[in-house]
Amino acid sequence: MLRTTVLQLAALQVLFILLSAGADYLPPSRFDGFIYGKGSLDLSDTVFIEAFYDPVCPDSRDSWPPLKQALSHYGSRVSLLLHLLPLPYHDNAFVTSRALHVVNNLKPSATFPLLEWFFKHQEKFYGPVTRNLSRASIIEELVKSATQVVGSSYYNAIKNGFNDTKTDIQTRVSFKYAASRGVYGTPFFYVNGFLLPDTGSSVDYKTWKKVIDPLVGAKKSRQSEESLHFFL
Repeated sequence: MLRTTVLQLAALQVLFILLSAGADYLPPSRFDGFIYGKGSLDLSDTVFIEAFYDPVCPDSRDSWPPLKQALSHYGSRVSLLLHLLPLPYHDNAFVTSRALHVVNNLKPSATFPLLEWFFKHQEKFYGPVTRNLSRASIIEELVKSATQVVGSSYYNAIKNGFNDTKTDIQTRVSFKYAASRGVYGTPFFYVNGFLLPDTGSSVDYKTWKKVIDPLVGAKKSRQSEESLHFFL
């Protein structure tokens, strides 16, 4: 409870800074987040899900399989935009999030496979095993790990990505964006812009179907009405 309260206060502080910056504040050059698969950001044509994840968060890891199953079930009728929130109390959350930005800049199709790799191997970057490791050694391990997913030819490019301030800024923007939305933990889910009430790893496949089925049905009904109006 205390941890949640502290993060809520931190999110409010970041939001206050963004709102009070006025003309000195510039938005990023592109909207934050990673689009899953062949999803669309055409909000008029899809049920739009936003997920806020931390690559080394066990709850994020556990919530991903049912969400992925739902995305597979609904196909083009549902789109996912995934945002990163590197939580300060999760070891190496920032550098693993940065690795995802590095890879997304180089090979977007490898972004979600790398996220799944992190979920599968969280113990390599989280907890006591990293306590005595240097930041440089952790980054080197991240580069090697990302190379396994992306391909050996990308080793130098991934390594150079960690020396590029652009990826550092992108990761900071992800954190600030999450804070601006009032997100203070992971996983958090929004559906068509509204917070999913039962946010967390407890959102299983059946819950996703209960949420999405009526929305898909409403969209079909609206399309049928529009087709009918054409003949009136």
